[in-house]
Amino acid sequence: MDIAWLDRQANLNYLSKLFLKLKGQTDLVVLPEMFTTGFTEKSKEFAEPMNGLTIQFLKKMATDNGFAIAGSIIIEEEPSFYNRFLFITPKQKVYHYDKKHLFRLSGEIDNYTAGKSKIIIHYKGWNICPQICYDLRFPVWSRNVNNEYDLLIYSASWPKSRIDVWDSLLKARALENQSFVCGVNRIGIDGNQLIYNGKSILFDAKGRTMSTIEENKEEYQTVNLSKYSLSTFRENFPVWKDSDSFQFIKNL
Repeated sequence: MDIAWLDRQANLNYLSKLFLKLKGQTDLVVLPEMFTTGFTEKSKEFAEPMNGLTIQFLKKMATDNGFAIAGSIIIEEEPSFYNRFLFITPKQKVYHYDKKHLFRLSGEIDNYTAGKSKIIIHYKGWNICPQICYDLRFPVWSRNVNNEYDLLIYSASWPKSRIDVWDSLLKARALENQSFVCGVNRIGIDGNQLIYNGKSILFDAKGRTMSTIEENKEEYQTVNLSKYSLSTFRENFPVWKDSDSFQFIKNL
């Protein structure tokens, strides 16, 4: 998706047409990070409440088209602003995850509040763990404890200058967590002149590429995932049983 810079309505208009094309073809559509604005530090100017325009739009689109919709937008919950991953089902159930690792280099850490917890979404018999962009660099945060999730999703605005890291870390997350991993990235040039070349990709639990979108190409792909094949692989190669145990503690 080539996100129109700071133009919510233009992006929603684009998505409305895209969703119509996907009707009846899929159970889940995943969008990039901050898909209504592009990745911006202007949290105060472009934040929405949880009952705002975008969420109402996504609820309607999910219901009308019969699939769940996921991706991140800017949300305000006074007095804080969040880079929030939304997952909205056709029955209009709304799950959300707030980005834990805020990108210090861009100033995100100064304009948003970090999330405090992971979530696992239960949808159509699948356990799904949502994360956002920079979270990808922190493997402890995505650790798949006792196979608590089957699909790990990263919604991202990952620039072309660091795209080799994107490819490598997504594959690593699939291998170490014995999980499907989906990374969805934007294309185009944003208002800060950052260049994005996409390369959205899906790996299986063995680190094999199941689907990838050509560099700088705006398109969608649909892929069938097999819960049975994942479960069989985990049973036959139970690496997770030998993983190190740990727990998160509060910052001192």
